[in-house]
Amino acid sequence: MVELKDSTFAALANSTRRDILARLAGGEATIGELADAYDMSLNAVSKHVMTLEQAGLVTRRVDWRTHYIVLNPEPLRAAHEWLDLYRAFWENKLDALEQFLARKKGAKHAASNPAQKKTRRHPR
Repeated sequence: MVELKDSTFAALANSTRRDILARLAGGEATIGELADAYDMSLNAVSKHVMTLEQAGLVTRRVDWRTHYIVLNPEPLRAAHEWLDLYRAFWENKLDALEQFLARKKGAKHAASNPAQKKTRRHPR
């Protein structure tokens, strides 16, 4: 079974934290650099980073007063592996939905196709 922490999904539940992780996928960043991307205080961004850090999704390196944050992909890998257990279920459901929608679209197209309709002309 996949070793997974609830803190991983709790941290990922927030869109700002997911965006921070996406930014860190491009490489290390300082708290200040991360904060510049958001319309919130440095303290608020720092709290989001602390939540990510507690979940093990990021690590922090401190160089005097500058805090550098780097992505730790291991918890994301564990979450991916856990979600992958359910892939077959969703793929089957999505395939069935796709087939249903294709049939429905085909029926709707046939009903609205003027070449297939019998038109009646009224004399003037």
